[in-house]
Amino acid sequence: MKNLFRLTALLSTLGTALPLHAMPYATPDTWGGDLSSRARLTGDWGGARDDMARKGVVLDLDLYWMPQGIISGGKDEESGSWGNAIATLNVDTQKAGFWPGGFFKVQTVTSFGDNIMRDTGALVPANLSWMLPSPTETDTGLQELTYTQFLSQNFGVFLGKINSIAPTNVLHGDYTTGFLNTSINMPLALAMVPLSAYGAGALYLPSHDVTLAAMVLDPNGTIMNDDLGDAFNDGVMALVSADLKVKPGGLPGHQNLTFAWSNKDRTSLVQDPSNIARLLLTERFPRLGDPGPILVEIIEKHAPGLLVPAAPLNQESETWAAVYSFEQFVWQPAGDPKRGIGMFFSAGLSDGKANPIKYSYSLGLVGKGVVPGRPRDDFGIGWARTEFSDDFVPFLRDTFDLGLDHEDAVEMYYNASVTPWLNISPSLQIISPALNKTLDPSGNFQNLDTTYIAGVRVGIRF
Repeated sequence: MKNLFRLTALLSTLGTALPLHAMPYATPDTWGGDLSSRARLTGDWGGARDDMARKGVVLDLDLYWMPQGIISGGKDEESGSWGNAIATLNVDTQKAGFWPGGFFKVQTVTSFGDNIMRDTGALVPANLSWMLPSPTETDTGLQELTYTQFLSQNFGVFLGKINSIAPTNVLHGDYTTGFLNTSINMPLALAMVPLSAYGAGALYLPSHDVTLAAMVLDPNGTIMNDDLGDAFNDGVMALVSADLKVKPGGLPGHQNLTFAWSNKDRTSLVQDPSNIARLLLTERFPRLGDPGPILVEIIEKHAPGLLVPAAPLNQESETWAAVYSFEQFVWQPAGDPKRGIGMFFSAGLSDGKANPIKYSYSLGLVGKGVVPGRPRDDFGIGWARTEFSDDFVPFLRDTFDLGLDHEDAVEMYYNASVTPWLNISPSLQIISPALNKTLDPSGNFQNLDTTYIAGVRVGIRF
């Protein structure tokens, strides 16, 4: 068991290759204590929670309430109050009295409230959680159901329904405590990778500093689709990744390269103009939510003839994308590896034939525990650019001067840890939408200006 925790420590020092799933789960000596110091709001459940943890069973319920409002620009100056409730069960098979090296994880996500996705004018969701578990309605879905087995301190395998957006980095990528904007949290060159899907994978550590990982996913997977019988009917989505830990000047960091490839037959972006509407109605881009209705609304009002396809849709038999990224602390207080100031960067590209995102970039600075007297607070400022493929609805771009070249987003947040179980995070986003125009309530074109979104995230761990 000691070797397994050593492996976990190596993987979690600062990022890893691909999302880790069921893993050894760190627990406090007790979940109890007074209201201001306990790890969870509901405490130790009369000792039952501490006893469960000693036996390898940990049950968490986390609630995130995220009111946001458009204070300027966008399509409409609206406000919304969205939320996610996340229930997670972790089981350590050795602590439970069974075999060593085995870990189960089950996670569900429930959404409630209303959001402003359609009002921002942006094609990239300004809040990643708006897509969880569904971008179209409030619901409950199974985000993860995985089993991981470590066969040695250098090698492990996992399978099940995999949460491909599970946070793996220290400085960014976790919408529950850090940035909200989708393009800052994840490289959108990987827009075709499902958020959650059945699959399997393996990870290998040939040395202390190198992690190699690979997994295959059902390319049609969604959080709401739990039918294992449908998995892999249309091919596979394969991802491979290499992660190198570095320590320039004694400060931890890591460099990562990820490659994604799929052999699913997908609708090509290269189409006869008369087929554009059908392309938007039939194809889905998991990490973009669903931009189709935004553009179809323009077609319905100003070019209804395009709603009737004139010919079969062109198809692409494969798609690929690659992303390079790094995280690097640039300052840390002596003897405290969990605090400091660090930066992150990512650059991705795709073939741009089935994927509407040709290039994606992100860059940011994050401070963790560096505000005097606030050792658990974080803050960050990040920027992301999403560049669209030249083949993504060029007829609409040219005919209606829609733009659709690139979309920029800047986000600033401060995550205040009021107690270990309560976080309050105000944020401000400034978005330059990819679309130059949108439709007003009367169906006429109106110019889209820079969008300013203010909000706050309240996180409660029960």
